[in-house]
Amino acid sequence: MAGESLESVVLDLRGLPGDRWFAVEDAHGHFASGKSTRRFRRRDPIFNYAAATHDGHVFVRRADRTWAVGDPALDAELSSAMGLAVRVTAEGEVSHQDAGQVSLVGTASLAWCENQLGIDADPRRLRANILVDTAEAFVEETWVGQFVSVGQARLRVIERIERCRMVDLAQDGVATTTPFLKALGGARDVRLGVYADVVTPGRLAVGDPVAPLGFAAPTRG
Repeated sequence: MAGESLESVVLDLRGLPGDRWFAVEDAHGHFASGKSTRRFRRRDPIFNYAAATHDGHVFVRRADRTWAVGDPALDAELSSAMGLAVRVTAEGEVSHQDAGQVSLVGTASLAWCENQLGIDADPRRLRANILVDTAEAFVEETWVGQFVSVGQARLRVIERIERCRMVDLAQDGVATTTPFLKALGGARDVRLGVYADVVTPGRLAVGDPVAPLGFAAPTRG
């Protein structure tokens, strides 16, 4: 689902509160997504919805209708849209997260993609948690293995992000205009942005400084 734009947030040891707390799950335990893998099933109608957190609760919106997670009417709506029985479930033994708790990408990296690859590199196509104003393309990749301060929080950058067909989908108010994934495959090994884990929780806000603090061990990626 589409996310929400935040002016500030307090990271906890799992990441952003509300982020991927829930998933739309079918009877076989597969989560609705834009791709099919061992744990995901491609269900493109999911992109007609948006999710947001308010006062510790998660809500789902489509057009002018809103449902609270836990409302049986939401499960009925999603089941109708997807053509099979699904329900919104809380994270359990199978994590809803990918390789890291937080995803991050720099503005200079996106600008490079637009200028050098001729693609529409709107950050919403990447579904990143944190957009960093950077002057050097792909500088965030040099942070892999390092601690990075973001506002009051401290992260450990763990690996570059390998992209999938999600970046080519119309979603979150962004239409599909150019083939992002194919261009990344030829020039960037299909990788853009980085994953990080939260080491020290804290508040971060738009305009806060971001700074690498040195290398950490062990590392991944």
